[in-house]
Amino acid sequence: MDFDLNESQSLLQDSIRKTLTAKYGFENRKAYMASETGWSREMWAQYAELGLLGLPFAEEDGGFGGGPEETMLVAEQMGRHITLEPWFSTVVLGGGFLRHGADTALRQEMVEGVAAGETLLAFAQTERQSRYDLFDVQTTAKKDGAGWVITGRKGMVLHGDTADHFFVTARVSGASRDKGGIGVFVVPATADGVSVRGFRTVDGQRAAEVDFTGARATHVLGDAEGGLPLVDRVVDEAIAVLAAEAIGAMDVVHAMTLDYMKTRQQFGRAIGSFQALQHKAADMLVAIEQSRSMAYFATMAAQGSDAAERRRNMHAVKAQIGRSQRLVGQQSIQLHGGIAMTMEYAAGHYFKRLTVNEAMFGDTDHHLRALADAGGLVQAA
Repeated sequence: MDFDLNESQSLLQDSIRKTLTAKYGFENRKAYMASETGWSREMWAQYAELGLLGLPFAEEDGGFGGGPEETMLVAEQMGRHITLEPWFSTVVLGGGFLRHGADTALRQEMVEGVAAGETLLAFAQTERQSRYDLFDVQTTAKKDGAGWVITGRKGMVLHGDTADHFFVTARVSGASRDKGGIGVFVVPATADGVSVRGFRTVDGQRAAEVDFTGARATHVLGDAEGGLPLVDRVVDEAIAVLAAEAIGAMDVVHAMTLDYMKTRQQFGRAIGSFQALQHKAADMLVAIEQSRSMAYFATMAAQGSDAAERRRNMHAVKAQIGRSQRLVGQQSIQLHGGIAMTMEYAAGHYFKRLTVNEAMFGDTDHHLRALADAGGLVQAA
């Protein structure tokens, strides 16, 4: 199989790399984090100019018609610089709901604003009791005339404090852990009954707790009681993007660690000359290359039409890359020593992002157990 990039993909990769290298150094990132929004509006406008915000949308909807491979390239570069902007929440998660669940009118209404950097989206799904189960939903949706009214609380809504619209999972019928009776609703952040409390996550990004108290939804995506398959599909594609982002971050952490090992002196020589530490650096490299293969696999597998097979594939991706992220991050901290624990040095910040990435939509143990319950990656004949 040919994994070489075509000319347009190479140009896309180069343009992102040059932009982020020039304007997303470690000191720049700290300044963006300290800003009012917690990320850079200037960089967001640059992403729009580069076409990154409209990349995965169809041209007829106002996008640029990019595919999963192009999204993977963007994610990897974002991971290399552990960016703070709401690209993942708006373009990947919100964009996934628009592409797979919205009707033509809603896509045309929102995609143009997303592509221009004027509309920010967020996925409001996690609840206090739900942990990693996408179907554990207690937030309710009640029919009210021609529309729906949403009541409930969502936590860890990534970039929810700056979102213009929320894609909210809410239960129309059934018990809190039933897999049926769940719908996906669009609720404007400015709607009556919406209360948002933003906070900074451990890796420097922004998130929010969002209360919906009789908030009126403007749209329901597809079947109001059959929205879980849509959620599963969007999350599967998001896991593939997180895998690519992890590769970018791990590559930088590994290079940073090797540079430190070449310069840090102990017992009169560089610590990189000690064989035991060389073995640890080699283990990091092996883990990264295994994960790179899984990230490529995830990019292809996330587009599968068989929902059960796609879910098994994503369980495997999450289990493998999650394990690698943990190893690479922890070994980097150990090989750097005390300096890695300081806020002034980048290694600890990458470790935090890798830790958050591993936990998002289910950690390694969760997906390994789910994969085992599903019969493994390769099904018995």
